[in-house]
Amino acid sequence: MHIVALAWLYVTVLMALTESNVVAGILTLLFYGILPLALLLWIFGGPGRRRRAARKAAQAAAGDQPDPPH
Repeated sequence: MHIVALAWLYVTVLMALTESNVVAGILTLLFYGILPLALLLWIFGGPGRRRRAARKAAQAAAGDQPDPPH
């Protein structure tokens, strides 16, 4: 997924460089590149965030349990 993100940023940077003025280039980079990419990565990162939270909760719950007698 990260290679796709880097490729998309490369394309949008090149698009921004071809704009006629600096403000148009910055807005192109922001609205065609950074904001959609941030949203896409946030959406596709949801399952990983849930897995990490569940793993952390399981570790915390396991840490609260007393050790079994030997």
